[in-house]
This record gives sequence, C-alpha cells and structure tokens, in this order.
Amino acid sequence: MATLLHLDSSLWPEAASASRSVTAAFRKAWEEQHPGGTVIHHDLNAHPVPHLDALTASAGFADPADHTPEQAAAFAERLKLIEELENADAVLIGAPMYNFTIPSTLKAWLDQVILVGRTAMVEESPIKGTPVYIVASRGGSYAPGTPREGYEYVQNLLGAVLGDMLGMEVDFIVPELTLAHSNPAMAELVPLAEASKAQAHEDAVTKGKAAALKAAA
Repeated sequence: MATLLHLDSSLWPEAASASRSVTAAFRKAWEEQHPGGTVIHHDLNAHPVPHLDALTASAGFADPADHTPEQAAAFAERLKLIEELENADAVLIGAPMYNFTIPSTLKAWLDQVILVGRTAMVEESPIKGTPVYIVASRGGSYAPGTPREGYEYVQNLLGAVLGDMLGMEVDFIVPELTLAHSNPAMAELVPLAEASKAQAHEDAVTKGKAAALKAAA
C-alpha cells in the first residue's frame, strides 16, 4: 500500500489557515481514492522537529560505528525523519509565506532530512523522482509581473531545494491574496482572492486523486 507523507507548518488551525485547508482537501481526496493507503502527518507547528545542531550534523558525516553515544542518539532521531521521506510514495507540504519565506519549523525539517551522500549530492537516492505537492499560500501576490515578484522566496527556495538538490518532482498549489478579507486596503481584491482559493481547492482535489492513483499503481 502507498504512503503519503503530509507536513503542515502553519501557525494557525485549519479554520483560519489557507494552507491547512488546502492540504486537508488534498489529503481527503488522496484517502478517498486510496483508502487502504497510509498517511503520516506531522504538524510542525504543534510538534516542531529540533533545529540541526553541531552534534547531529557531525554524526551525519561520521561512520556510525564511530558515533559517540550522544551522536548516536541525535542521529537516530534524524534518521527517522529521513526514512519517512525515503519510504513515502508522495509528499504533501503546507508552506505558508511568513516574512517572504517559509516558516522556520519547515526549514528545520528540511535541514534534518537533507543529508549529503544519502538524500543530497548523490547520483541515486530513494527520494529521487518522488512527487512533492507544496501548498504555498501567501497574503498577497508574488506572481510574475506583480510589484513584489522579486520577494518570492517560497517557491524559489523549495523548488531549488526539493527539486534541484534532492531530485524530487515538485508541484505547487498557490492560494494567494489570503489577507484580502482582513486588510481594508485589499478590499477590491476580495473577488480575486476568492477565485484563487477556489482554484487551489479544486487543484488540491484533482492532484490528490491523481497522486493516489499514481502511488497505488
């Protein structure tokens, strides 16, 4: 049976979170299409993974036989996260834009699973070619041609890290203008925000079903 690895990193609960509501729609469609599959869910806001420290990083470059007890314990936790990623048939990530980039909790997870010689900078790895669907929500618009195009550091970052560095197949779903309802200066953009939200949910359902079919094949 196929496995979906689902990560959420929004500060807010689903009712108040654009990214969580879309990842939930994707996951529901995936589960309905593949009811016998497995979903591993990490709420990185509620249960953040540790930031990479010198002890854990050094263990990644040392022969396990030479690990100190402290290195062995630290690396064991990192290895769990890496193995989850390696064993996933598809990955779903909620990545809201905070201060022009991803939440620090998501960055911490990335730092833990990027291991040179195993998941990165290696010719072949178990995660190469794995589809990863990223819900990149944002309060405004950073699309090409908009005034803030140059401040887009979510899709650019995750495309480079997950796609170029780890060799995964990256697919974005982008609900934008999510602050239009609460920011009076954006009131005229509410119709566009509603259209973006509807499109994101539609894309999530379509891609969730397709991902389940592909994983279960």
